Amino acid sequence: MSQTHTPPQVAILGAGLIGAAWAALFQHHGADVRVWDPVPEALSGVRARMAAPLEQLAQVAPDAGPPGKLTLCDTLADAVSHADLIQENAPENAALKHALFAQVEPLMGRDAVLASSTSALTWSDLAPGLNDPARLITAHPFNPPHLVPLVEIYGTDLDRIARAEAIYRAAERVPVRLKKDATGHIANRLASALWREAVFMVQDGIAEVEAIDTALVNGPGLRWSVLGAHMAYHLGGGAGGMAGYLAHLGPSQERRWAALGTPSLTPDVQKALVDGVAREAAGRDIPELEAARDTALIAMLRARREAPHV
Repeated sequence: MSQTHTPPQVAILGAGLIGAAWAALFQHHGADVRVWDPVPEALSGVRARMAAPLEQLAQVAPDAGPPGKLTLCDTLADAVSHADLIQENAPENAALKHALFAQVEPLMGRDAVLASSTSALTWSDLAPGLNDPARLITAHPFNPPHLVPLVEIYGTDLDRIARAEAIYRAAERVPVRLKKDATGHIANRLASALWREAVFMVQDGIAEVEAIDTALVNGPGLRWSVLGAHMAYHLGGGAGGMAGYLAHLGPSQERRWAALGTPSLTPDVQKALVDGVAREAAGRDIPELEAARDTALIAMLRARREAPHV
C-alpha cells in the first residue's frame, strides 16, 4: 500500500539574512515553509534574499528532490498555527524575544517546537518568555546556515529535541546536543578560545595577522575540516591512541596550555587586527569576501559528500 509523504511544516519568524537562509534551506529540502516578519518591507523582500542561497543549495545538494511550498504570511497566526517547527530569528534581545514568544505560544500546536536561532543568548535567558519552557529549544546555526551544516541544540524536552533533530537532518543539517545550557554553545566557545590566542599572538608580537590566519587554514584548520580536536589527538597518539598521547605527551600539552595568553583589546591591538585583515583582504570588500568564502564552502561540501567519515 502506498503512503503519502507529508512534508515538514516549518515557520520562519524573521525574514532577514538568517531567516531567508533558513527558509531557502528548508524549502530546497522539501519542507513547506511559511515566513512571517513584523516589517512588511522585510517580508516582501524575502524571495529576493532567498535567491542566492537557493542557487547555492542547487550546487551543494542537486539531488534533494522536489522543493517545498513557500508562503509569505501577513499574520503570525497564519505562519505558526500548523507548524511542526517554528524557527525564530528575531534580533538578539531577550525582552524582544520574550514579547514575541508570548504571542507565539498561544498559537502553537501542542507538539510544535519553538526553536530560537540565538547565538548570544542561552535557553535560560529565553525560557522565562514562555508559560511552558519545555516547548523551547535553542537551535544555533553557523553562518551561513544554508551552507554550514552545524545546528547546536539545547532544551529540556527530549521528545521535542528528537523531532526537531529529524527535521534538521532531513535538511542535511548536523544537529549536536548540549548536555547543559552554556554561553556560546559549543562551537563559538571553541572559536572564541582559538581567536583569543590568535589575538594574543598579535599583541605579543609572535606573528602578524596574515601569518596566523595562513598557519590556521593550511595546518590544523585543514585537518579540523574532517575530524575534531579530540580525534586529532587520538590519531596523534599513534598506535596507543588517546591513552598513548596523554601518557607520553600530556605534560607537553600542559606546558603549551600554560603558555597561552589573555589578550587585551587595547587601541593598539585593535589597530593591528584591523590593519592585518585589511592587508589580507587586499582591496576586496565584504560582498567579495563572502562570495569567495561561499564558493570555497560549496566546493568543500561537495567534496565531503564523497569523503569517508572519521
